Amino acid sequence: MDTSTPTQVDPDKLMEFVFRAVEEAGAALNCALVVMGDRLGYYRSLVEHGPSTPAELAERTGTDAHYAREWLNAQTAGAFVEYDPATGRYRLPAEQAVALTDETSPAFVGGLFQIAHGTASDAERIFEAARAGVGVAWGDHNSDVHVGCERFFRPTYAAHLVDDWIPALDGVVEKLRSGARVADVGCGHGASTLLMAEAFPASTFVGVDGHAKSIEVASARNGMPGAVSFQTAAADAFAGGPYDLVTMFDCLHDMGDPIGAARHVREVIAEDGTWMVVEPAAGDRVEDNLNPIGRAYYGFSTLLCTPSSLAQPVGMALGTQAGPARIRDVVTAAGFRRFRLAAQTPFNNVFEVRP
Repeated sequence: MDTSTPTQVDPDKLMEFVFRAVEEAGAALNCALVVMGDRLGYYRSLVEHGPSTPAELAERTGTDAHYAREWLNAQTAGAFVEYDPATGRYRLPAEQAVALTDETSPAFVGGLFQIAHGTASDAERIFEAARAGVGVAWGDHNSDVHVGCERFFRPTYAAHLVDDWIPALDGVVEKLRSGARVADVGCGHGASTLLMAEAFPASTFVGVDGHAKSIEVASARNGMPGAVSFQTAAADAFAGGPYDLVTMFDCLHDMGDPIGAARHVREVIAEDGTWMVVEPAAGDRVEDNLNPIGRAYYGFSTLLCTPSSLAQPVGMALGTQAGPARIRDVVTAAGFRRFRLAAQTPFNNVFEVRP
């Protein structure tokens, strides 16, 4: 067989793919447009004032009417906004209003678009790193990555962490109510740490992150200095213990040496303690993750999480879609004996790990 002979091209399938590619390019541009609407207050104005003309939207937000007009038309073409030709006004449907403006709702997606926009903005660095076989550190990314990350995850944590995830862990609620020592590793801006501290005032919490600027933000937000403290430290070197509960939210896969971090957790956790590992929802096989959520996570893994791991010693690069089996391998290699999937959401796997 002559392998150099080109495969016969189906013209219908070709054009189908071309039109899909056009749609994909529009979606890529829309990521920046959503961030634009969030940052300039366009979505909030449409919620507060109802159907508006471009001129009205521009006046209320202090922006130029030409930009408001084109933004509204782009949002309408993407079915984010609706247009009434009879009145020339644009409206934000109630469902989109929740998803795009209500930061207390687990359906809020503004942070998702912000971190995606920030990630894509740094893509040239990733291209260069891929050629050189090196990583790009988390702290070297722009602020949209850091702020967007918290805005993306915080609504899910607020909805599930205290009410669903912690109760799914054997005996942990009782310990927290009585008074436990907790380390929240990879805490970022401190959202998860402070949520737990507010719910369990008898316990003490320390939030840990290797990114000093994130710890500065978390410390500034800390309204419970007697119960909560924050420290800048690597996941394999944070101080304190023995801890009754150690938590890691959506960060184990970002670490260069997750086994080293797991070994450190084993050293500082109480013998009857619990390690809660929250990771992006994923199956163990590539084919398990070929869906819209897996697609987004593989994108973040390529442009953000894998480069972060490769920028650190060891550079294991688990990937955002590591799956339960690989997480189990990490924790058992560190000496933990008990591992189970305790809870799930469409976006998260919640694992309970014990000595």
